[in-house]
Amino acid sequence: MAGKAFDDYIAPARAYPQIWRILAGLVLTVGLYMGLIAAAAAWIGVVMGAEDGAERFRVLASGQSRLGVVVLLFSFTALGIGPFLAARWLHKRPIASLFGPRAGGWRAFQIAATVVFVAWTGFFILMYPFEIPETGVPPAIWAAWLPLALPGLLIQTGAEEVLFRGYLQQQLAARFRSPLVWMLCPSALFGLLHFDAQHGLGNAWLVVAVTGLFGLVAADLTARTGALWAGWGLHFANNAFAILVLATPGPLDGLALFRLPFSDGAQMQAYLALDLIALILLWALLRRLLRV
Repeated sequence: MAGKAFDDYIAPARAYPQIWRILAGLVLTVGLYMGLIAAAAAWIGVVMGAEDGAERFRVLASGQSRLGVVVLLFSFTALGIGPFLAARWLHKRPIASLFGPRAGGWRAFQIAATVVFVAWTGFFILMYPFEIPETGVPPAIWAAWLPLALPGLLIQTGAEEVLFRGYLQQQLAARFRSPLVWMLCPSALFGLLHFDAQHGLGNAWLVVAVTGLFGLVAADLTARTGALWAGWGLHFANNAFAILVLATPGPLDGLALFRLPFSDGAQMQAYLALDLIALILLWALLRRLLRV
């Protein structure tokens, strides 16, 4: 699973692998992210007044408007800065070591992103005659927002990859030999952070399972390539399609061309089951294309 490329990738993390440093890095990251959210809420409250500001912040935070989606995506900047500071201050290593070698990195990103986006587009085309989605943002308005949405998606997916597959996976692998620790723990945390009970508890835990599997796929690509780029490309294309093309009704659907027409929990379970199967097939295909 993990060869020389991954050994080289985690080498900078071996100097200071103590658990307390990892926990302190997580506290720093969460503190920065929550601090940014609190500061934004306070600023909106000052500008608009407490009651109007609270409502405005709620609308933005739901991601059910075009501006809300963009604001939420760019808010992940703080989530990325946290691991950067932790790497420098707590583990005494370069920020660039979180990403791995740049040689071939852009190619791996492009391959993963292209394969995933083409696959989801193909699935959408095949689905269309049987399940007509609800229309979302008009195409002209959608295109006008892309110059903001795409950089925001790079930031959002990059921040999550740096935190979960960069910082956490690297530091845990430097401290523990077993992939049950350095692959499963960050992936389980990644899945749990996507828990949302709005579609029912059963579906919420199914989302956690599918998202956790996504984390495992990205973790495996990171381990095999010894860099973040392939996992980042996978994550970017997946989120670009799920946020900008065909979104699940609810949070972060404000900038989608189409929305899935969920009528009941069973329908959502069917989509999640297909998502899981497609993810496994994409993982196998990417390993072959990337020769890892």
